[in-house]
Amino acid sequence: MSSHLLSQILSGVQVLLGVGLIVLVLMHSGKDAGLSGMLNPGGSSYGGTAVMERNLTRLTIVVAIVFTANVIALGFLL
Repeated sequence: MSSHLLSQILSGVQVLLGVGLIVLVLMHSGKDAGLSGMLNPGGSSYGGTAVMERNLTRLTIVVAIVFTANVIALGFLL
């Protein structure tokens, strides 16, 4: 596979990762905004919502690491 094709593929993946990362960050912003406020307005964030927030944080970290690795790979290719 040529490096030109690989850089185009990684660029497309970078766009998708960027949009995904933006959506994930916006889903859990603020105390009563974001995912916990949307699913449990005015209530406490214990129970299932706390587990969802924790999993959302883990997913955000994983996507951010993949995003960073993709940036580094693109930097070497371009």
